[in-house]
Amino acid sequence: MKLTKEILDSVRNIDGFPIGSDEDIIELSDPPHYTACPNPFINDFIEKYGKPYDEETDDYKCEPYAADVSEGKNDPIYNAHSYHTKVPHKAIMRYILHYTKPGDIVFDGFCGTGMTGVAAQMCGNPDPEFKFKVEKEFEKEGKKVEWGARKAILGDLSPAATFIAYNYNTPVDTTEFEKEAKRILDEVEKECGWMYETIHTIDGIPHKYIDGSVIKGRINYTVWSDVFVCPNCSDEIVFWDAAVNKEDGKVMDEFKCPHCGAAVSKKDLDRAWKTVYDKALNKVINQVKQVPVLINYTVDNKRYEKKPDEFDMELIEKIEEMDIPYWYPTDRMPNGYNTEQPKKSHGITHVHHFYTKRNLWVLSAIYDRIKNSRNLFLHISKFIFTAIVIMATKMSRYGERTGNVSGTLYVPSLIKELNLIEYLKRKLWGAKGILKPLDNIKKFNSDNFYLYLGSTINTLIQSNSVDYIFTDPPFGDNLMYSELNSLWESWLKVFTNNRTEAIINKTQKKGLHEYQELMEKCFSEMYRILKPGRWMTVEFHNSKNAVWNAIQEAILKAGFVIANVRTLDKKQGSFKQVTTTTAVKQDLVISAYKPKEGFVKRFLKEAGTEEGVWDFVSQHLEKLPIVVEVGDRLDIVDERRDYLLYDSMVAFHIQNGASIPMGSSDFYAGLKKRYIERDGMYFLPDQAAIYDSKRAKLELNDQLSFIITDEKMAIQWLKYKLLNKPMTYQELQPLFLEELHQGKHENIPELIDILQENFLKDDDGRWYVPDVNRQSDMEKLREKKLLKDFEEYKNSKGKLKTFRSEAIRVGFKECWRNKDYETVVNVGERLPESFLHEDQTLLMYFDNAQTRLGV
Repeated sequence: MKLTKEILDSVRNIDGFPIGSDEDIIELSDPPHYTACPNPFINDFIEKYGKPYDEETDDYKCEPYAADVSEGKNDPIYNAHSYHTKVPHKAIMRYILHYTKPGDIVFDGFCGTGMTGVAAQMCGNPDPEFKFKVEKEFEKEGKKVEWGARKAILGDLSPAATFIAYNYNTPVDTTEFEKEAKRILDEVEKECGWMYETIHTIDGIPHKYIDGSVIKGRINYTVWSDVFVCPNCSDEIVFWDAAVNKEDGKVMDEFKCPHCGAAVSKKDLDRAWKTVYDKALNKVINQVKQVPVLINYTVDNKRYEKKPDEFDMELIEKIEEMDIPYWYPTDRMPNGYNTEQPKKSHGITHVHHFYTKRNLWVLSAIYDRIKNSRNLFLHISKFIFTAIVIMATKMSRYGERTGNVSGTLYVPSLIKELNLIEYLKRKLWGAKGILKPLDNIKKFNSDNFYLYLGSTINTLIQSNSVDYIFTDPPFGDNLMYSELNSLWESWLKVFTNNRTEAIINKTQKKGLHEYQELMEKCFSEMYRILKPGRWMTVEFHNSKNAVWNAIQEAILKAGFVIANVRTLDKKQGSFKQVTTTTAVKQDLVISAYKPKEGFVKRFLKEAGTEEGVWDFVSQHLEKLPIVVEVGDRLDIVDERRDYLLYDSMVAFHIQNGASIPMGSSDFYAGLKKRYIERDGMYFLPDQAAIYDSKRAKLELNDQLSFIITDEKMAIQWLKYKLLNKPMTYQELQPLFLEELHQGKHENIPELIDILQENFLKDDDGRWYVPDVNRQSDMEKLREKKLLKDFEEYKNSKGKLKTFRSEAIRVGFKECWRNKDYETVVNVGERLPESFLHEDQTLLMYFDNAQTRLGV
C-alpha cells in the first residue's frame, strides 16, 4: 500500500500531524503498518483482527494484576536502542498475559520505543527460561498462561519514537542486512579511516617499524577539554590540565591556576570563547574554546594513551579546513529547558554544533550510503544510525561516569569523542550489539501491529474495539520529549508537532492545568476505544504529589474507575500497595477499568440515590483484587477497606455530576449489611469464598503504615488502633505524635478533640470505635460544626493560609449537593495552589465545578 500526498491531505489537520515535507514523511513511513502521520489504514487492521463487542454476549471477567514483578534492564532487546524512558518488555508481557487472550488487540498511545508491541509479539514466542518462570508465577496465583501473540496498535507524538518502535516490531533478514551493514562500513572506513589515525609514541618518542616508517595506531577516543579564563590573571586555564587528578581521573572541587597560583573552582570561572566562521550557516558564530588533551588508541590489539602531538593537531586542523561532501542537518535547536545549557555554556545553537567536524563527517558519510542503499534495508539501517547519533555528540562524557546524561542535552567540560567507525562496529557485533536482538525480532510478524504518528487525542480508531491498554505517559515536567528528540528527528527530517505534547513546560506555556487537560483528552480517547469492562494499566513516575493527582484526576474525569494502585520499588523490584498520595517517589502502576455501558446508563438514571451507590459498589468490588500474596503471607487489599470504597464512590459521583446521597457513617453501615466482611475488607459472596480458602492456608500481613498529614488520616489511624483494642488518651498520644507529620497549611485539631468528635469513651476512660448507628449520629453533629468553620472560610477575604481540610471537604460536598458550584470555585481559588493540587478529593470538586460553570 502506498502513502500518497492525497492520503496525507486527508489526515493533515488531525492533532499531532508532524512537521516535515510530504516527501520526508512518506519516506519515513511503511504503510499500512507504519505511517509517520495519523494512520488512515488503522481501522482495516481492526476490521481484520478485532472481535466486535456485544455486551449481551460478553463474558470477559478479570481482576487487576497485583502480583510482584521484577524485571531488569539487561535484556538485549531492551538495550538495542536507547531512549529516555521505557518499561522492560518482559514486565509488560505479564500484564498482557493476565488481561488478554491470543489475538486480542493491545493499545499504547504513548508507545515510545514500542516495548508494548514487542511484549505483545513475544507472548507468541517467549524464550524458554522466561516461559518457565512466568508459568510458575501464574500457577502460584491459580492461573494458566495462554501463550500466543497478541495484536498491537501503537502511537506516539514523536517521529523519532515511532520510527524506533516500528523497527523494534518489524522482522528483518539479519544475514542479508549484516552483509549490507558491512559493505557500508567498509566503504566509510576506506574513505574516513585516516581521520582516526595517530602516531604510536612512548614518552613522546614515535615508534617505527624496521623499515623506518612510523607505527600508526587506531584512535578509540579523543578527550576534549573546555578552556576557562582565570579571574585573577586573565590567562587561559585548560580544565583538564588544572582540575583533573590524572591518577584517578576525578575532577577536583578546587584547584590552582597554573599561571598565578590562585585557588579557583569551576563555578568561579568564565569560559574562553572563540569566533569561527560557520560555512553551513554562512556566518560568524561564537563557540566555547575546546582543545584535545588525551588520545586513547590501539596498536596490535593493545591500548595506549598519549597527549596529542603535532601530527594529531595537524590532522584535526586539516579536517577542520575541508568541506564535508555530504548532507547533514543544520536545523536550529528549539527553545526550551533542555537546550539552554548547550546554548549558554558552549554556543551550541544548531544541530551540527553538537558534533566535532570529524564525527559529523563520518556520520554524514554513513547516512549518505544508507540513503542510497537498497530500499529493503533503508529503515533498519536508519534505525542503527539513530542508535549511534547521541553517543556521537559532544554530550558523551569522559570521567568516572561515561555516556551522556540521560533525560537532558547536557554538554560536559570533558568530552569523549568516540571513533564512530569502531563504535558502529561494536553497536552491530559487540557483546551488547544490535544483531543479536534483531535475530529475536526476526521471528515477529509485521501483520501483528499497526503504528501511527500523532496525538492520542485523536487515534482514528473505532469505538469499543481495543481489548487492553498498557501505557507509560509523560511524567509532567520530568522529560521534555520534543526537545530531547530533536537531534534524532533532524536526521530523519521529520519533527514533533508539540502543540498537544502533554508536558509541563514554560517555553510551551504549559503548566500543571494545561498538562492535566491534555492528559484528560488522551485518556478520554483511550476510554472511547477500549471495550467496556476492560482494563487499562498506566505506569507512571513523578516525585510531585500534584502531578500524580493530575494524572489520577485525568483518568477519573475520562470515565475510568481506578481499582488498584501499586508502586514499583526499583531497588527490590517488587510492587507495594499505595494508600496515600505521599508515596509517589517511585514508579506507580495504576489499574483502571472502563465500566460496562449498561451500568453507566443505569447509574445515570439512579444518580444521587442509594440504589446508585450500591450498584456502583457491587460493580467496583467485582473489579478489585481478591487475594494478594506477598511471599508466604496475604496482603491487605486496601481498596476493599470501607473508607477507600467510600472515596471511590464519592469520586464516581462527582465525575458523573451526581450529588453524594449519604455520609461516610451511613455508607459504612450499608457495607456491613450488604457485603461480607473479612479482616476489615469487603467482598461479594463468591469472592469471600476464594479469600476464605486462601486465608485458611496463609497468615495475614496486617501491619499498615500510616503517615498522619491531615485530620482525615488521623481519624483512619485512630480507627485502626482502636478497632480491636480500646485505649486511653495517655496510651494513644505518644503513638499519635510519632506518626504525625502535619501538612504546611493543615490545622489539625488536638487529639482529644478528634477523639471526642469521632469516638466514644468507656467507664475505664478508654476510647473505642462506636457502633454504626452512633457513628452516624456523631458524624452529623461533626459535619454541622465543620460547616460552621467552612462558612467562616467562605466569608473571609484573601488567601486561606491555615484551615481544617475536613471543613473544606464537608463544605465542598454540601455545595456540590446544592449545585452551588460558584462557592466551590471561589473558595478553591483562595486555597494555596500546592494544597489544592495535592488533595485528590478537593481537586475533583474544584475541577468539576469549574466545568459546570464553563470556566
